[in-house]
Amino acid sequence: MNKKKTGVLLANLGTPDAPTRGAVYRYLKEFLLDPRVIDIPAVPRNLLVRGIIAPFRSGKSAKEYKKLWTEKGSPLKFHGVTVEKGVQDLLGDDYIVKLAMRYQSPSIETAMAAFKKEYVDEIIVFPMFPQYASATTGSVHEEVMRLLSKEFMIPAVKMINSYHLNEDIIKIFADNARKHDLDKMDHVLFSFHGIPQRHMRKADPTGAHCQKRENCCSIACKANKSCYSHQCHETAHAIARELNLPKEKYTICYQSRLGNDPWVQPYTTDILKARAEDGHKNMLVFSAAFVADCLETIVEIGEEYQEDWEELGGEHLYLVDSLNDDQRWINAIAKMVREA
Repeated sequence: MNKKKTGVLLANLGTPDAPTRGAVYRYLKEFLLDPRVIDIPAVPRNLLVRGIIAPFRSGKSAKEYKKLWTEKGSPLKFHGVTVEKGVQDLLGDDYIVKLAMRYQSPSIETAMAAFKKEYVDEIIVFPMFPQYASATTGSVHEEVMRLLSKEFMIPAVKMINSYHLNEDIIKIFADNARKHDLDKMDHVLFSFHGIPQRHMRKADPTGAHCQKRENCCSIACKANKSCYSHQCHETAHAIARELNLPKEKYTICYQSRLGNDPWVQPYTTDILKARAEDGHKNMLVFSAAFVADCLETIVEIGEEYQEDWEELGGEHLYLVDSLNDDQRWINAIAKMVREA
């Protein structure tokens, strides 16, 4: 009798294939043309991305990616490959584990084709984003459904939505923070990737909670249980509890905004200015929306924000290590997959 086979899709956002203008242009075009990322009608979205953002931003972004690149390539990808192998080793032959990127390579389509070739009985979709957002997890789920909709026989599918309060992950981030002298830190920032405010309003099933109630992100209720910003708050508070950080010692903020529309606030750059005005010198920064180092962690926080902090009068801005290919992170994924 044939044993049951389970396909496990480890899906991250993506990275250019090389730190060149052409490769970055292709990546930005695919990424930003996704209607879950820029949620405006198709015609103006294409004009904006193809005519303005991708052509003009690709050169500058390529220079930033060169700072990030190593002999092994992009950290997001090579850490992902190590995680893929580690999870496969832990789960064994009854599972087929595939790393895929929502944009560029290795693609979700290639992974799904591999699952079909292996005659998997079910597929577990594991987006590598602890907090749910339509532009990340939602986009991965939609792409999987798009590809499966072409198949006559569709296997059982389990889509993991979020795991922002996973105890193992909270402990890893806390342990990574303990590598620094916490007593010397004037303040701690939990800097999450930003999203437009309209994305959060669209995720409010009631239409009466998001940005209409005071502290709408920080107080748990049915209306915001799937809200990206609320899940970010819960992640930050959980790590803070693990470290015994009092609430006045840390701030939740958001980085990497694009365009002129209002994004979720407060912005990390504004908080840095405020903390500098308070005379703070040493800052510890978590980037707990990312499971692996990328442009937003190494370059934006590690270099750009460090320079901004020094110009504002600060001294040191320490970045807490990402999960990357930590064996504890690999163990946590395998555990969640088994539970799924």
